[in-house]
Amino acid sequence: MSEKPVDKTKIRSAKKMRDLMTTYYLDALSAQQNNKQVAWITSGGPVEPLVAMDIIPVYPENHGAMIGSAKMGEDLCGKAEDMGYSSDLCSYARTDIACSVVKGGPIGGLPKPDMLICCNNICGTVLKWYEVQARFYNVPLFILDTPVCHTGYSPEIAEYVRTQVDEYIVFLENMTKRKLDHDKMTQVGKLSFEAQHLWQKVLNTTAHKPSPMSAFDAFFFLALIVTLRGTRTVVDFYKELIAEMEQRITEGISVVPNEKYRLLWDNLPVWYQLKWLSSKFSQHNACLVADTYTSAWCGAIKYIDENNFLDSIGQAYTRIYLNIGVDQMAQEVLDMIRFYDVNGLVMHSNRSCKPYSFGQMDIMNIVRKKTGIPVLMIEADMVDPRSFSQSQVENRIDAFMEIIKQREK
Repeated sequence: MSEKPVDKTKIRSAKKMRDLMTTYYLDALSAQQNNKQVAWITSGGPVEPLVAMDIIPVYPENHGAMIGSAKMGEDLCGKAEDMGYSSDLCSYARTDIACSVVKGGPIGGLPKPDMLICCNNICGTVLKWYEVQARFYNVPLFILDTPVCHTGYSPEIAEYVRTQVDEYIVFLENMTKRKLDHDKMTQVGKLSFEAQHLWQKVLNTTAHKPSPMSAFDAFFFLALIVTLRGTRTVVDFYKELIAEMEQRITEGISVVPNEKYRLLWDNLPVWYQLKWLSSKFSQHNACLVADTYTSAWCGAIKYIDENNFLDSIGQAYTRIYLNIGVDQMAQEVLDMIRFYDVNGLVMHSNRSCKPYSFGQMDIMNIVRKKTGIPVLMIEADMVDPRSFSQSQVENRIDAFMEIIKQREK
């Protein structure tokens, strides 16, 4: 009996990534038995002080992505709506709120938090969402307020945010009943800084033609830089992932076997349709080589001073992609179009994520004017499949790719 041929397009590091995430969630779910505290924190929040204080960070948004990927979003969103929450509310929030009540989702709900940390640099919804959960679990909530930097980062904003970083440390010291170890904080800061550099290096490998991985792979491998930023685990894993990407480049292995067209994705993934979307674009020999979402966890690294981490994270966490003006966002998109040499831009008009979606028409117009490349707008929701029409999206992708093919002849 002949052996089954090895699929070289598959990325070997994926198995280790799953193992690391499984260990992470087992540690979080068993935290109480191990006398450890758990903090729920928003995906754009400063996690490094939690790591330095030996508090396990848990991300409801990451859990929401898992729910979407497991195709459990419709049921849990419906349960939240039955509880009185509007269907217009963010699907991450709806699934998280419902999970807390019914202990649903792929891992049976998240571990009970000892505290909640909310940073509003990604959206305003998180404020009310985390207030709801703080009341449900009857635990303290810390809010880190980051003003939107439409035109820049002023000295007033810098002072305002830096003061809150100090207050954040005091909050954690009160919750843990111990002082922050500043030597450990420095070490965690350096690991976080290194991990962000390595993650950017991972993403940069797709500038090679053909691309060794796609944005769909980046959506998967992103989980570590979000959940375990500031740990040695992330640094070691991304070094291995980079080595694998470099090997694939050397051997000419492409994630899309006959890559002819290169695309850029904007907004969060459509988690429940990742496989279908990947296959659909691949049928057109198109690879989504980059996206604006996964780069958000290294985009503000230029503001971090690894030797003065606490003083610099205020600016780094305030000046992330979703907290800047539309003109700056458009410029970042233009920079990515040039760097990755893409033939088209795919924009996900995400019903759930208003801050990400509201400026898309302006960005689309700027991109078309400055580059002339075709732009596709897909209407969907990141977790709730009721906002997705597969036949409509399929027709739009086919038409979009036909435009690109005619343009590239």
